[in-house]
Amino acid sequence: MPIFVVLIIFSLVFYLFYKTKYIRSKAPMEKQWLSAKCSIALGLFVFLFGINLFFIHNSVVSTIVAVVFVLLGGASVIAAFKAYKYYLPKTIEERK
Repeated sequence: MPIFVVLIIFSLVFYLFYKTKYIRSKAPMEKQWLSAKCSIALGLFVFLFGINLFFIHNSVVSTIVAVVFVLLGGASVIAAFKAYKYYLPKTIEERK
């Protein structure tokens, strides 16, 4: 599925973009906020990679690996989104 390949590449690019912003940032709350955004992009990368494995290979091992990737990626996205929501107001307050 070419759409998953494009989404995988976009999520990897966003991960690299936010990681470079994280490295350049000096403010501690902003660094945590950017780290959460990095984790969302990386979790989305793993999640989409697992979904893509469902369509590419049809073996039992590939299906097991795909399920593990989907579960880990989904859990990472959920945890990172909670961290994102937690650090966003603190980042806004820090910028004032």
